[in-house]
Amino acid sequence: MLNVVELTKSYGTRTLFEEVTFSMAPRERLGLVGRNGCGKSTLFKLILAEESPDSGRISFPKGYVVGHLAQHLNFTESSILKEVCLGLPEEERDQEYRGEIILAGLGFSEEDMLKAPAMFSGGFQIRLNLAKLLLSEPNLLLLDEPTNYLDIVSVRWLISFLRSWKGELIIISHDRLFMDEVTTHTMLIHRGGIKKVSGGTEKIYSQVELDEEIYEKTRLNQDKKRKDLELFINRFRAKASKAALVQSKVKVLEKMGQSEELVDEATLDFRFCDAPFPGKQMVEVKDLSFAYPNGPTLIDGLSIKIEKNDRIGIIGKNGKGKSTLLRLFAGELTPQKGSISSSQNARVGYFGQSNISRLAANLTVEQEVTNANTSLHRTKVRAICGTMMFSGDDALKKVSVLSGGEKSRVLLGKILAQPTNFLLLDEPTNHLDMESIEALIESLKTYQGAVVIVTHSELLLREVAQRLVVFQGSAPHVFEHGYDYFLEKEGWSGEAAMSRTNSKEKKSQKISGPKTERELSKEAEKELKSLEKKIFETENAVSKLETLSKKIEEELAQASQTGNISQITSLAFKLKENQAEIAEMYSQWEKLSEKCESIRAVA
Repeated sequence: MLNVVELTKSYGTRTLFEEVTFSMAPRERLGLVGRNGCGKSTLFKLILAEESPDSGRISFPKGYVVGHLAQHLNFTESSILKEVCLGLPEEERDQEYRGEIILAGLGFSEEDMLKAPAMFSGGFQIRLNLAKLLLSEPNLLLLDEPTNYLDIVSVRWLISFLRSWKGELIIISHDRLFMDEVTTHTMLIHRGGIKKVSGGTEKIYSQVELDEEIYEKTRLNQDKKRKDLELFINRFRAKASKAALVQSKVKVLEKMGQSEELVDEATLDFRFCDAPFPGKQMVEVKDLSFAYPNGPTLIDGLSIKIEKNDRIGIIGKNGKGKSTLLRLFAGELTPQKGSISSSQNARVGYFGQSNISRLAANLTVEQEVTNANTSLHRTKVRAICGTMMFSGDDALKKVSVLSGGEKSRVLLGKILAQPTNFLLLDEPTNHLDMESIEALIESLKTYQGAVVIVTHSELLLREVAQRLVVFQGSAPHVFEHGYDYFLEKEGWSGEAAMSRTNSKEKKSQKISGPKTERELSKEAEKELKSLEKKIFETENAVSKLETLSKKIEEELAQASQTGNISQITSLAFKLKENQAEIAEMYSQWEKLSEKCESIRAVA
């Protein structure tokens, strides 16, 4: 298995990590987290021997194969299906059903599988590389942001697939929900070190927060003790009768270590500038239809009213028209049929996937933000730049030298600079780390305006969206409830199609004759998948109960302020019942997890 000992890596004066040591157990699925720029992708490069450490070593067992998601696009076969089957051992490449299963899961239709790779966009070609990698079944799988080019249905399939992965796995992802549903352990790169725990992201961040709180209290106590010693020494240094005691105190002071104060690490601080909206209805869409020239009809007869406090999620598979709908709302495209009527008081802030190309390469970050609102004083502009993590001289960087993620932050900064009451956001989380995504979610919750958002993040949908526009079936339709209710009442039709594709593997196994040892293990895998599904359902139930607890606690705090005794009593009883139910759910979760581990050990 992977074994890392006293690993150190620096670039110039900046140390990413120093003398870090960790290892992975068989079948461990590890989530690698940390702020952007902390060294997650660099650690992958070190494991792949694409870069060399300053010191330390990385070792594997003999014959251990490491696979990673390649970003280069180099295809040799005439069809998607033939290309993906190159991931199989040469003697097994006739087993095309295995390629079909993975391709279907990642959003390729049966017709797509017969087309040439060159006919697809870069995002779909990256998916093809992912399919080849998954089919090759390396001992250790390294995935760096695997969900960036996937729609929700494909992400949900990938979760299921990776939870039954037979080897080891390390994932870098900004999607906290995705990571927690896949991994068994989490490792955080933080302040030049590494901390690893068994469990999810919430556990590791809570542990680090507690550790740093203890560290800071210890440091403050130590500083107080140091000052008291210095005061005593200075006060009695000249007194002969206290000489021995003073010398004793001096020795204690010399032996005392001095801990450095922890400096808060930068996190994006979203504070949208709310523009007042005196009315109720922001936008009215009537019988909207649209198709690109020589293309299929993407939107047909869509009608929706958007009010000033709406939170609307646009969901569906890639290529179905979600971003197109956002561009229609933004006025970048003209409807072919129907109408979009916006209030004269609407002030739009639009974050689009293609907007990065509109940044002027020769301008600085500061100049781009200034251009968004020329009435802002330079002090306010620099403050917004700092909010987007371009503090000091970083605000004077030219756009031409920025990475894709940095350009996305510039676009967000331009939106923050202008008063808005109608936000249109197309995949705003793709280049943000977990802390920044949480800050964005909290800001969207309190924003005094309407929000329409395209996202594949189920976490963002659950936290923010109250209504949905669903691109599924023959035409998009409006769903007047949140995402969890959508899953319960409608669900994703693509998931049923994937189940049908998976049946091809079962049929093939029936034809193959006597069961091999590998096939026998699939019975254990089937039981494991069933248990993991129950674990997933239990985790969802716990999440809902914890949300309810938070709401009851807020109501209890309000009742306490007003002194309403009967309401306080009632809410306290509800809270106690809810917490008891949560405890019972956690007990079930632990039993299911233990059973999973025992099956893994046998299998």
